[in-house]
Amino acid sequence: MPETIKKRSPYFSTEDWWAVWIGLLIVFLGMLKMGGADLVGWAVKTNMWADLSKALSPVSAVYKGLSGFTSLILTYVFLTAILSIAVAIMGGKVGRFIAGFTVIFGITYACWMVGNYIHVAATPDQYAKLKIDWSLRLTGEGGFVIALLAGLAIGNFWPGMVDFLKDATKPEWFVKTAIVILGAKVGLNALQSTGLAAQVVFRGLCAIVEAYLIYWPIVYFIARRYFKFTPEWAAPLASGISICGVSAAIATGGAIKARPVVPVIVSSLVVIFAVVELLILPFAAQTWLFREPMVAGAWMGLAVKTDGAAAASGAVADALIRAKAFSDLGVKWQEGWMLMTTTTVKVFIDIFIAIWAFILAIIWAFKIENRKGEKISTGDIWLRFPKFVLGYAALFLLIILIGVTAGKDTVKLMNIGVNQADTFRGIFFALTFFTIGLMSNFKRLWEEGMGRLAVVYLVCLFGFIIWVGLLISWLFFHGITPPLVG
Repeated sequence: MPETIKKRSPYFSTEDWWAVWIGLLIVFLGMLKMGGADLVGWAVKTNMWADLSKALSPVSAVYKGLSGFTSLILTYVFLTAILSIAVAIMGGKVGRFIAGFTVIFGITYACWMVGNYIHVAATPDQYAKLKIDWSLRLTGEGGFVIALLAGLAIGNFWPGMVDFLKDATKPEWFVKTAIVILGAKVGLNALQSTGLAAQVVFRGLCAIVEAYLIYWPIVYFIARRYFKFTPEWAAPLASGISICGVSAAIATGGAIKARPVVPVIVSSLVVIFAVVELLILPFAAQTWLFREPMVAGAWMGLAVKTDGAAAASGAVADALIRAKAFSDLGVKWQEGWMLMTTTTVKVFIDIFIAIWAFILAIIWAFKIENRKGEKISTGDIWLRFPKFVLGYAALFLLIILIGVTAGKDTVKLMNIGVNQADTFRGIFFALTFFTIGLMSNFKRLWEEGMGRLAVVYLVCLFGFIIWVGLLISWLFFHGITPPLVG
């Protein structure tokens, strides 16, 4: 049966398409909340915790009677079932997949929980509420780093385990599914941005010029000219450093038909450097930009390359700068405007991922890989285009369409449902980074140029991206301040 389906329909024969179907299924189940059905509210939510018994809970209050552990088991069963169905239809080894995925899910979720421990995840603006005076300040995204490190340890020191897990080690599939779900979340954020001050939205839109037309070609040129990387490595690296990290690197890898190892390794660098930026930039903004709060907010959105770390940086900068402005200037600004600027800038950059992937697919087909005299057809572009990006774009547009046509009550329920479905995005991202680690043999990566990749990232990020981002933020947001309290 699987072979028959595979031959009959390309829409059910690749992980690329199955990322679309699974992502759409999860979001649509969440959106049934608009009709009164709460079909994904049982999904497990990981809370920031000091007491382990409170680390897990169902994402919806409708299911508050469920224990956190029961919610975790239901989430595991649901994901195992839908992924196994896809594996069966694609002709994979279902039994080996289930056995491997069970181990991968268990270890990944343990890492995710450790990453949400208050002394690991809490940021300074949360210390008072949590009644603590220190933490590693990694936010929940610290769980990604812990998952990556755990995967690296197994991948390099336990080859027998790697072999046992290989049928379920599918980082590209996991992250593509997460990106499809991300389309709905970006749509929500964009929808909410329409009610913001027009000047902030306009300036956020202008920021895409910087990310796509300034950063990207410079990083690509440096990687090719001075570090001698092939286009296969240089393009995902340019997208990862320039645009929005993991999502852009994976979309670019698909558009140019890079080997799977390329975008996933770039993604691991993105997360590591995003954590470094989170630990540094908000405090730099407090020191030098406390008189220019909106510049600081935009800077976080342009400089920090993952959505979660960027939002966390914006929240930390918001709290730190408001406190310093009150103590040094006697000015009390309303909370949230700097964070709003960060997320608005980031949303506009995220929106154009699908368009950028399409542009790169055309460039690679006609210019980079086209042999002299060879004709390129529309079908060639279609084969090259990463299909999961279609799911991302479709959900983004659907959320916008519903948001501008439906009533307020319906939109409110849609927001709840999409946010519940978005819980799975975090889980898929965590699975991605653990399985990236499993695939990452240090010896092989060193031979591929992992060290040079990190140097390119370091040089470009701290050499010009951060500072050009600061300059652009200053040009567009200089002199704008949040409303005063009262």
